[in-house]
Amino acid sequence: MTATDVAGQVHAFIRSRVGDRDIRADTDIFEEGLVDSLFAMELITFVETTFGLSVLTEDLDRDNFCSVHAITRFVLGKNGAAARRDAG
Repeated sequence: MTATDVAGQVHAFIRSRVGDRDIRADTDIFEEGLVDSLFAMELITFVETTFGLSVLTEDLDRDNFCSVHAITRFVLGKNGAAARRDAG
């Protein structure tokens, strides 16, 4: 899965929840007031389900989920860590 694929899916999910707001890859969805606690949990569930990974307690850092770019980086990092673990 490429960064473009991940970013596209994340962007589409966020847009489906916030409507016609202008969401760029670097838009901080927390600072923009687009996220409440329920949406944050839905976002984590979306990431786990869509990308087949587990978000651990230590992953629950705002910086991992604050923008399309941050979520993409997080997903690719988790997938890379899993691939390295499986290969070793």
